[in-house]
Amino acid sequence: MLLPSVIGMSVLTPPRQRTAAGDELVVVPARHPWRWAATALVLVLLAQFTHGLVTNPGWDWETFFGYFLEKTVVESLLLTLELTFAGAVLGFLGGIPLAAMRLSSNPVLSVVSWAYIWVFRSVPLLVQLLFWANLGYLYETLQVGIPFGPGFSFPTVNLISSFGAAVLGLALHEAAYAGEIIRAGLLSVDSGQHEAAAALGIPKWRQFYRIVLPQAMRAILPNAANLLVNLLKSTSIVYILAIGELFYQVQVIYGRNGRVVPLLMVATVWYVILTALLSVLQYYTERHFARGAVRNLPPTPFQKLKAAIKR
Repeated sequence: MLLPSVIGMSVLTPPRQRTAAGDELVVVPARHPWRWAATALVLVLLAQFTHGLVTNPGWDWETFFGYFLEKTVVESLLLTLELTFAGAVLGFLGGIPLAAMRLSSNPVLSVVSWAYIWVFRSVPLLVQLLFWANLGYLYETLQVGIPFGPGFSFPTVNLISSFGAAVLGLALHEAAYAGEIIRAGLLSVDSGQHEAAAALGIPKWRQFYRIVLPQAMRAILPNAANLLVNLLKSTSIVYILAIGELFYQVQVIYGRNGRVVPLLMVATVWYVILTALLSVLQYYTERHFARGAVRNLPPTPFQKLKAAIKR
């Protein structure tokens, strides 16, 4: 007969705990009224924003969907990816020696690397692109041979195309930032790791690849991912060289039909999708290099979904 009353008490009354001295404590859950109010406000604002996107005729979603997968837009998207990939690969390949030179005890190498990074971070990317596109105006000929001696010279008017100038400008610009990111990652590794590896007699190249680099990558990856996303968006600047990347092609289309907003939304959504894909790649790469640093790897989205379904 006591069972229903016990069950009712356990449901209606707060849980009770006893201290070491035997005193009974009532555990009351914390109240967060302002948190619920803020959540409700955010949901209302999101609902209003979504309603505006759907009902406002100014967005012109019919034009948006008509041009989203249009052939010229897709081709310009592929060109944007080419510029991003080439700039990222060449930029990080250039950033590795720059970081090594900055960390070198040789004052000449260190100063040269510092000067390069200082100059290329100081000059806007747009100005750099224009300089490389007008290389033929700055230097009519280039000479290959013995320094200050005889050699073979050739005109530079047609040496670098618009696409080549864009890749060169993006790569040299990214190398300056990549060098600092890599240097910061290497400096984040505790000096005791180097000393312990040297005490064990491990060769220097193996110390770097097996001990230093995996630890440095955990500090390098977040900043490198931000740099890559920024490079993706910076490819829109090469429109100044009349290269048919995504933003340039969108400008050409809305210059013909006057549909500015829906065409800008086409470019915006594509940039958002590409950034999301890069974020997914960043997540799994960071998860890979987290092995050995944490006891339990962070769950993947699929693992989170599977756990939620089991509940």
